[in-house]
Amino acid sequence: MTGEPDGIQGGEFEGDGLRVRRRLAGGLPMRVFVPNAITAAALCSGLTGIRFAIGGDYERAVQAIILAGLLDGIDGRAARLLKAQTRFGAELDSLADSISFGVAPALIVYLWTLHQLPSLGWIAALAFAICCVLRLARFNSRLDEIDQPHKDAGFLTGVPAPIGAGLAFLPMYLWIASGVPEFANPIAVSVWMVVIAFLMISSLPTLSWSRMSPPPSLRVGLIALVGLTVAALLTEPWFTLAVITIAYLALIPIGIVTYMKIRRRGPSPAVPSPAIPVPGVPPQSTATGGEDGPNGPF
Repeated sequence: MTGEPDGIQGGEFEGDGLRVRRRLAGGLPMRVFVPNAITAAALCSGLTGIRFAIGGDYERAVQAIILAGLLDGIDGRAARLLKAQTRFGAELDSLADSISFGVAPALIVYLWTLHQLPSLGWIAALAFAICCVLRLARFNSRLDEIDQPHKDAGFLTGVPAPIGAGLAFLPMYLWIASGVPEFANPIAVSVWMVVIAFLMISSLPTLSWSRMSPPPSLRVGLIALVGLTVAALLTEPWFTLAVITIAYLALIPIGIVTYMKIRRRGPSPAVPSPAIPVPGVPPQSTATGGEDGPNGPF
């Protein structure tokens, strides 16, 4: 006597119950849920940013989007580290990115200053959100394409969605850091939002941080620069964010010139597909992490 009802031994059920157990036994391992949980946390952070903006707490609203960006940079790497790449994770990441880096920043900036121009401001917010979604749709549609000149040369196409969200907040960084009301001018901010929106869907080659390989002579200096940047973020976060944003904008033309030089040298060899494809995942999909991973060409 085991004290269990007839037909139950260690959780094994007869009939329909046994079939349920077999489905569970053949289901996804727990490690698959880790990157997806990080993606869900990024989505929650992005939505929480909207809540802070509704309450007029714009500093915490921006911080929530920045946290979402940090989490977005982790989930894809966690998926690759744990070998937990799935089609579900890829789709979840794209949906989360469209909200955290498209819808949420658009609403935050609209509630901050664009609402003063009910028509033009709302159109600018819509343009930003729509272009972010279009960018992510383009990313998903090109996962299986072999001919990707930008990716083969080690570049991205256009500005990635998380960085686009950070660029959209530049007027807000300056406004918070300085208190100068001109940085919240709704007309100027509307134009700025539209410019960043088109940068996201543009075909401009932009630098891919995961593909950059600085020469040994610069590595120590770069490590020191990263340390100083972290220290600056802790002491003067808004001014530092503005400087980082402006520095990225300055790198865009440098990336274009560098790409043109590489292309003039001749075509780069195509990036080989993985030797062992993951069932249900396109050959170059990152499963989660979207544009942050080394396989993210867009």
